[in-house]
Amino acid sequence: MITRRVLTALWLFALAPFSKAALAAAGPRLGPPEPMDLDRLKDLARSLRDRPYTPPPEAPGAKALDALTYGPLQEIRYPPARALYADSQYPVTFFHLGNFFRHPVQIYALEGGQARPVLYSHDLFTYPPGNPAKDVPDGAGFAGFRYQKFPAGQPGDDGDWLAFLGASYFRAAGDGEQYGASARGIAIDTAPSPGKTEEFPVFTRFYVSPAAEGAVTVLALLEGPSLTGAYRFVARKAPHVVIDVTCTLYMRKSVERFGMAPLTSMLWYSEGMSRFLASDWRPEVHDSDGLLMQTGAGELIWRPLNNPPTLSVSAFSDQSPKGFGLLQRDRVFDHYIDDGFEENRPDIWVEPQGDWGAGSVQLIEIPTHQETDDNIGALWVPADPPKAGDERSFAYRLRWTVQEPVATDLARCVATRATKASWLAEADRRPGRANLVRQFGLEFEGAALAGLDPEKASVALTLSRGSAEEVGATWAPYGKPSPWRVFFKVYAAGSDPVEMRLQLRSGDRLLSETWAYRYDPEAPGTVL
Repeated sequence: MITRRVLTALWLFALAPFSKAALAAAGPRLGPPEPMDLDRLKDLARSLRDRPYTPPPEAPGAKALDALTYGPLQEIRYPPARALYADSQYPVTFFHLGNFFRHPVQIYALEGGQARPVLYSHDLFTYPPGNPAKDVPDGAGFAGFRYQKFPAGQPGDDGDWLAFLGASYFRAAGDGEQYGASARGIAIDTAPSPGKTEEFPVFTRFYVSPAAEGAVTVLALLEGPSLTGAYRFVARKAPHVVIDVTCTLYMRKSVERFGMAPLTSMLWYSEGMSRFLASDWRPEVHDSDGLLMQTGAGELIWRPLNNPPTLSVSAFSDQSPKGFGLLQRDRVFDHYIDDGFEENRPDIWVEPQGDWGAGSVQLIEIPTHQETDDNIGALWVPADPPKAGDERSFAYRLRWTVQEPVATDLARCVATRATKASWLAEADRRPGRANLVRQFGLEFEGAALAGLDPEKASVALTLSRGSAEEVGATWAPYGKPSPWRVFFKVYAAGSDPVEMRLQLRSGDRLLSETWAYRYDPEAPGTVL
């Protein structure tokens, strides 16, 4: 399993200092050219679909790769002066193979419709004495690549803003100059039914171009047991990173869950119910704290993330969605007090290009007891997934920002809090009401609340089962941390989940986004 810690370490290689005196070596050598463009890449993907699948080969030097774990990999540097396109606006540098990244990818320099293979050399990297990478054979290959922020030799040339590394994963730095949540090319059979395993298709070839008019273009070949694909990424860095993605996929066989535009992130615990899992000194630990959706009808739905007691899959049916994404809505340093500066983690917002038709945004939450696991996934699952032999094209835009992706005056839910579940005292028990109770406290802020009295507002709450009592809105003390608070108690017997939805209204006027939440009742003394 590729963990968040390993990915973070490798993506931050370029942020560590290195000796400028050691940068005299030339950049990578290139092989002979061959014609390449998106249409040729589609032809290649289509032809591979019709051949038996062959897993990508592992790099030579297994013993050395075994030794290149988290610590030794952090020590390896790729000096910016040795970059591909070193003098361009955004040079390209490369990731070293290691224990978690054992399958080299083929990388080509693409200019003027001609692709030239980038030839790996052991001497392109710098290694401290005794690093096990010295035993990796020459010609082993690269694990991935990234675009640097500035041309080689300029201040800040050791930082990067876009990286492709591992399976079909890629990341971009947001306005806060931080990496956080990741995107993937495709998700196949994520959270599978019993007896099945998730498939991780791999980008096996990349064709990288120099920046032109502030944008970089990457073509990528995807290969997996169930499909092949041809991708084009066009990325711009300012004012925040925007990546336009187009892809055509060729199905080898039908799959159980076909996940388009998948996103992945981490939530160990937040201010909500998952805080009861905390065994750490920090108040909160997460890269994202909620899933935001804008439906085809325009409804905004906010679903705070959970670290659930068991694997959880929530599906939000929709027609022609306008967008969805994993957000880090909590931007207050004091809520994390961590030198990782989680408050600067970027949101990732997916904007479909064209009509995606019927389907569902699906949220996958996997229980974890550590921050090193990416345990959160969000993806679009079409109602008519492609079958064996089908060809499917789609396009979307990804925005990586620390600003809310949808402009609205509606009040946003900025915190979801809850008490631990407790048994009712004997005197409070009565027929028809479950004996297990949990109180929720939500916090809302937004222009729509201005000048209104929360105690005169309507709180529209629905539950899939169980009952709610003492539902109402009130002022927060001194208007902090947000102006309005909403409280209610939920009574539910048994362990089946309770799906909840809530809106604030003033007469016929909608005041807030829709708050949606999954509550997994747990008896006192259990994990939650």
